[in-house]
Amino acid sequence: MGKYQFEICTNSVESCLAAQEGGADRVELCAGIPEGGTTPSYGEIAIAREVLTHTRLHVIIRPRGGDFLYSDIEIRTMLKDIEIARKLGADGVVFGCLTAEGEVDLPVMQKLMEAAQGLSVTFHRAFDVCHNPQRALEQIIKLGCNRILTSGQQPTAELGIPLLEELQKQAAGRITLLAGCGVNENNIAHIATETGIREFHFSARETIESKMLHRNGTVSMGGTVNIEEYQRPITTVERVKETIKALTGLKQEEAYK
Repeated sequence: MGKYQFEICTNSVESCLAAQEGGADRVELCAGIPEGGTTPSYGEIAIAREVLTHTRLHVIIRPRGGDFLYSDIEIRTMLKDIEIARKLGADGVVFGCLTAEGEVDLPVMQKLMEAAQGLSVTFHRAFDVCHNPQRALEQIIKLGCNRILTSGQQPTAELGIPLLEELQKQAAGRITLLAGCGVNENNIAHIATETGIREFHFSARETIESKMLHRNGTVSMGGTVNIEEYQRPITTVERVKETIKALTGLKQEEAYK
């Protein structure tokens, strides 16, 4: 796609298809979006790989929501999930681990990097809750990661522009910064102009209504998590196209040239 690269955070195979049709370069396939993204199922990865014919497939490797300090059994699970993602034909994996002190967990990351050898690796937004982002950037570069997904340690990438700009200069082409969180058609050009970043991560979702006719509104499947049971967010072709166009100014037909 030339100067810029666009990654869509997808929550289903359906969203993967919309991302591809909309002109995305890559998808990050996740389950558990309300938790910030968790490892998708074997079936979801397999079918996504079948349908993504010209869009790269990256898979998040995150066994649960919450913090990024993992137990030995969770690390074993992550290693197995990387193995499965590889066998199913994923182009890349997305993970990140921290120590209790908020530093990059180098021994664990080295294990995961060895397991992911040959795949593209993104260090995810664990980076946004690390203690020292400048030091973490250098460590992640030394680990051999291809990119870092970050909002500049702020609730949205737009609010994180000052740190994103600083980190982009510090990286100096040694690693790719992928700006994400709250990126949309209304702010993507501003973020790009201010930071110099060329890769963007966004969801381009809209909420669709359930087709269920019979409904029991008193029952929730999420326990203490309040989720609307009869609506669901899904990536749409139109929003993917509009967000890309907001930055590139290209029509969809031109985006593949």
